[in-house]
Amino acid sequence: MAIEDKQTRTIGDWILDRIWRAMIWVLLLLPYRARVVTMGWIADNLLGRLIGFARLARSNLAYIWPDMPDADRRRIARQSLNNAGRVIIENYSPNDLMARAPNWKTHGPGLALAQQAMAEGRPILFVSGHFGNYQAARTAMNARGFCLGALYRPHNNAYSNDLYVRTLEAVGGPVFARGRRGLAGFMQHLKEGGQLCVLTDQYFGDGVVVDFLGKPAPTAQSVSKMALKYDVLVVPIYARRLENGLDFDVLLEAPVPHSDVITMTQDMMDSVGGQVREHPGQWLWVHRRWKPERQAARAARENAGS
Repeated sequence: MAIEDKQTRTIGDWILDRIWRAMIWVLLLLPYRARVVTMGWIADNLLGRLIGFARLARSNLAYIWPDMPDADRRRIARQSLNNAGRVIIENYSPNDLMARAPNWKTHGPGLALAQQAMAEGRPILFVSGHFGNYQAARTAMNARGFCLGALYRPHNNAYSNDLYVRTLEAVGGPVFARGRRGLAGFMQHLKEGGQLCVLTDQYFGDGVVVDFLGKPAPTAQSVSKMALKYDVLVVPIYARRLENGLDFDVLLEAPVPHSDVITMTQDMMDSVGGQVREHPGQWLWVHRRWKPERQAARAARENAGS
């Protein structure tokens, strides 16, 4: 079933959406700095503790870095939740992001090559992860003449998804929902020389198992396959949060060399992993990236069938 078909519009969905919109509306009444700081605090101190996100983040950190002192895991988990809260309200404040983006330093070996590809009409896939603020990276590039769209995962609640999609579209570039219909539009846009952003650090049960932060991580091969099939330039991009907590340094790494599907997929994971090791508090540690229990079950099924 396509992801779009899993959306629902029940009375409960409507009520939850109205509660969510009310909270966003109240926060949007605040000045930008206060709004971002407040949502970071809510995510860290309320959502992190009440919903169990802090415990999940610490569990993932212990899985990756078992020798890390508990005090360091708690500190990184709190930084991660604070960053996640800031990302949420920043992305519901597209006008403020667009106003600040022209002042962000946007640099790296991939920038000139991306500009050249755009001038030549060559398709570009900007790849990133749940790190810093990925929407800020789109905003920065579009402020510099690109038309960088995105592939996104729709919310199951169709009412809240409507608002979410509007925020994605507001910073420029077309957006496509994961699923059959969205993927068809995504592919057509790419074949026509478009520019799109994809987050590659998500668990994909049927994908190839590559290394991510020292652990096996099933990962989608679609980006590598599209790059090889359509001669797509693949550029890792990261909007890294600065010390002031509001602005970003936008880094475009050297393009991923075209080789084979598994090697390119591993190269992309190494790129994200390098950023996470350098700034661990800016990655979404509540993300269920590895799911070792599912990997073990999958291996058992494959062994039983062999």
